[in-house]
Amino acid sequence: MPLDDHAAARLHRHGFARYAGRLYPTASHTDLRTLTALFTWFFLLDDACDGTAGPDPDYVRGLRDGILRILRNGPRSRHPGFTGPLRRQLTDAWRVPSRRLSPAARDRFVDAVAHHLDGVLIEADNKAVGRQPTVPEYVELRRATSAAYVSYTLVEFATGRPLPDAVYHHPAVREYATTGNDLLSWFNDVLSLARDTATAGGHNLVLAVARAEGLPERAAVQAVVRRWQRTMDGFAALRAAVPSFGPGIDEALGDYLDGVAYSVRGTIDWSLESSRYRQSGGRTVSVPPAAPPELR
Repeated sequence: MPLDDHAAARLHRHGFARYAGRLYPTASHTDLRTLTALFTWFFLLDDACDGTAGPDPDYVRGLRDGILRILRNGPRSRHPGFTGPLRRQLTDAWRVPSRRLSPAARDRFVDAVAHHLDGVLIEADNKAVGRQPTVPEYVELRRATSAAYVSYTLVEFATGRPLPDAVYHHPAVREYATTGNDLLSWFNDVLSLARDTATAGGHNLVLAVARAEGLPERAAVQAVVRRWQRTMDGFAALRAAVPSFGPGIDEALGDYLDGVAYSVRGTIDWSLESSRYRQSGGRTVSVPPAAPPELR
């Protein structure tokens, strides 16, 4: 992408390569470059769709339709709503994974991207009309906007071991994966509260809890922290409840379950070291002072 020195320095401070490395620690150097390119693209897409308090839903809808057309029909597909550097970066970054992933994993990736973009569009529509979601609505929506499910589908690319669809969609595996998504999303909501207060239009778990329970910000942060801790307390038990599927499958399943766990811890560590969630309107902001040591 055509980046000036300021933009290149900003991306460097965000540390997307370190994030990809934390989520896929066994990936080869070459594959990590590909994964980093995909991560960078997703974060630039997030900036385009969610970087302001008033995104244009029609613009977001055009991006969604154009992105999905490329992923489903190939890089020659065209859509007037998706052109320029973002389009070129996606086609470049997706070229190798699209060849190497199994057909089932490719479909899972595209489905996860569609789910993510649908969530992004719902959030843009909400912002456009000033609608703020309830806590249950927000939790479900956040599972889409986090893009965690997208990152899970790339574990197979990083490890080279395919996971059968029936195992990937097994209820115990899905519950573990969904819980991992919640854990990394809620942590991010606490850390990015200052940024989200300015741009998210109420789309942050702390803000949703504060509205629902009539709490001041500090008390709402503590309520979210307690919710996070209760969920984390049961996370290992959910993994232990995943059944065995026999030799040759359990190895790939173990890679996938590790990938979900890496996504939680990797998001925590990267979020604390990256500058991305310590910037608001061009100035540095600190972790919300109400966040306790357990989430620092």
